[in-house]
Amino acid sequence: MNRQVPLPSADCCLFLDVDGTLIELSSHPSQTAASRALKDLLMMVNDVLGGAVALISGRPIADLDTIFFPLRLRAAGIHGGERREHADRPAPRVPPDPRLDPLRASMQRFASHHPGVEFEDKRIACAIHYRGRPQAQAPLQQALDPLMAALGGQYHALPGNMVIEVKPRAFTKAHAIEQFLAQPAFQHRRPVFLGDDITDIDGFRLIEQRHGTSIAVGERVDAQWRLADPAATRSWLSEFAATCVR
Repeated sequence: MNRQVPLPSADCCLFLDVDGTLIELSSHPSQTAASRALKDLLMMVNDVLGGAVALISGRPIADLDTIFFPLRLRAAGIHGGERREHADRPAPRVPPDPRLDPLRASMQRFASHHPGVEFEDKRIACAIHYRGRPQAQAPLQQALDPLMAALGGQYHALPGNMVIEVKPRAFTKAHAIEQFLAQPAFQHRRPVFLGDDITDIDGFRLIEQRHGTSIAVGERVDAQWRLADPAATRSWLSEFAATCVR
């Protein structure tokens, strides 16, 4: 893990988580922004790989388009609940899942009574961020448990970095990546996936099964290789891009 992360070849395909992987975590999702340098870097990498780049995020694709505007890439959002196969298409818009309505109402009340806790509605999933109030983790989990039981086994609550993500079990980053790998732009390329959190683990395992390269960013999860932080990710991508355009 402490060895230098190898650069992929120009015939790879690249899958990138965003928060905590490409960009440092912010206190609230709405405060996240990509620098001009990062946008230019991703555009260069996308060109080098002939479009075989996809963002694989827990965010809705519409949020990704806002963060990286005017750059638009292939993307999977909401942990695979949304997918955009062609970069020139607008973000898909899925209707809200009414089965989450009781949880939405309860978690919005919880957030209003616990300053520093933020509820994020993703329509077909949701996230409760407690970075602004770490001591809320235990009461938050206690409030969530009966709501998750009422939803049944089709949903689960995944703990992340100061966040709990509630989503259907059917939505996974592994499934999203697998669907991209079936597309012409990604076929016959060695897959590489960079992620930083628990929701990326299933993607790592799929990539490894496909004889690709899994790279963890930070210390929260394990993969074949590790980069220290998003700044190290950006440096690694810059070195890769520079190598390919020589």
